[in-house]
Amino acid sequence: MSSSEFPEVRTVEGAVRGRREGGLEVFRGIPFAQPPVGEARFAAPRPVDGWDGVREAFTFGPPPPQEQMGPEVEPPAGLPGGDDWLTVNVWTPETDPAARRPVMVWIYGGAYKFGSVDDPAYDGSRLSRDGDLIVVTLNYRVGVEGFALIEGAPANRGLLDQVAALEWVRENITSFGGDPDRVTVFGESAGAGSIAALMAMPRARGLFRRAIAQSVPGTFFSGALARDIAEALADGLGLRPTVADLSGVDPRKLPEAGAALTARMRGHADRWGPVALTPTPFSPVVDGDVLPTTPWQALASGAARDVELITGHNRDEYRLFLMLGGLLGRVDEGLASMALGLFGPAPDGERAYRSAFPDASAEYLFELVQSDWLFRMPSLHLAEAQVAGGGQAHVYELTWAAPANGGALGACHGLDVPLTFGVYGGLGAMLVGPTPSPETEALSARFRSAWTAFATGGDPGWPAYDAEGRLVQLFDTEPAVTAYPEEAARRLWQHHTFAALPLIPA
Repeated sequence: MSSSEFPEVRTVEGAVRGRREGGLEVFRGIPFAQPPVGEARFAAPRPVDGWDGVREAFTFGPPPPQEQMGPEVEPPAGLPGGDDWLTVNVWTPETDPAARRPVMVWIYGGAYKFGSVDDPAYDGSRLSRDGDLIVVTLNYRVGVEGFALIEGAPANRGLLDQVAALEWVRENITSFGGDPDRVTVFGESAGAGSIAALMAMPRARGLFRRAIAQSVPGTFFSGALARDIAEALADGLGLRPTVADLSGVDPRKLPEAGAALTARMRGHADRWGPVALTPTPFSPVVDGDVLPTTPWQALASGAARDVELITGHNRDEYRLFLMLGGLLGRVDEGLASMALGLFGPAPDGERAYRSAFPDASAEYLFELVQSDWLFRMPSLHLAEAQVAGGGQAHVYELTWAAPANGGALGACHGLDVPLTFGVYGGLGAMLVGPTPSPETEALSARFRSAWTAFATGGDPGWPAYDAEGRLVQLFDTEPAVTAYPEEAARRLWQHHTFAALPLIPA
């Protein structure tokens, strides 16, 4: 281990200088691609120009342009400005090329329109220290810049950014003490959806050995749907959805168009179907090139059988969105009926849910069908597709209730993130509170131990999933391995295909 307070590492592009922090060597804001502005705007990521001398890697790079999460959420202070959005950060116990430690690469969520690695919730120090491995985090383009389907630009630019970052890891991580043959990608929500896509993408093949997909969203767009959404977005600006037109709009102003479209999406349910009632007009596009098919189709055909997978979900996923939307305690039978009809599995989702859960309240049915459609069943079906394609998957469910609000949020969406990192800032403070209880810390330790053991040797500590036993790990105060506990929901969805979401003909 370097004894210097400011360790230096030579990457392919040039030397970087980091800092020693809490027994680790930490490097922030290393570019893995050119700034995607000017002629590179809306293009696939381009290789970084090398540099002479030593580049300081002390601070996170600027976040990609994005909507503000809400008036109550202030962006972090002290972040650099500029256009170097595409950067990586590395936490390593030692920069010894002979160490060959496992590597975990985090891909953040945020509905494909928010997110950046300066979020304090994504501090990799505890995972790196406790697991004796390297943690890498990366920024990728979100919203219009990353996922809108724009004429003259490749689809899924945010996914291509992730591939470029993983290529940087393959080429450089040995110099930071890592093993490029033991790379695990892990991510939550849109980050988990990105990982599902990466498992299906020919361009990402061979860049990682293992994957942890936490709360995989089922929203993947057909080309027709994505084009129609892009036209509506550009039309709000009086423009066409082309590189020529949209390149004239400042990247920091363009998210306003995405926010405006989100606000009027409910009026498009007759054309866009269920996606019109989600909080985002962006998702990966099944374009036949960057993403040839949906992840479920690709994995079932064996596309990722050589990648070991953990996937799972939280029991009460959608309850967070009920709270954020001001709907807790306010859902009536009319809202429940609308949600069951729109999100439930064909041919009659409402009847199926009411029959399977005859004593459920209107609010619980409203929450349950959206938890299932958006996160729970896509995650389960991803594991089943992986097993059907000859691969291995481990499945979990988080059933522990968030302590905040007297436990009213249950095991809601996002609760797994502070437990994964053992860091309780940002969303973690809202769900867990600023000071974790011993119970919280014990559960977080189980998460971190399972994830780092999997990244190190492929065994998280519970049996692999199969179609007969369907064994899953329950994460709670008292952990248990049991048959998949959401059996009634599983049966409702067992014949459903998670296809690319269509544009509904006029």
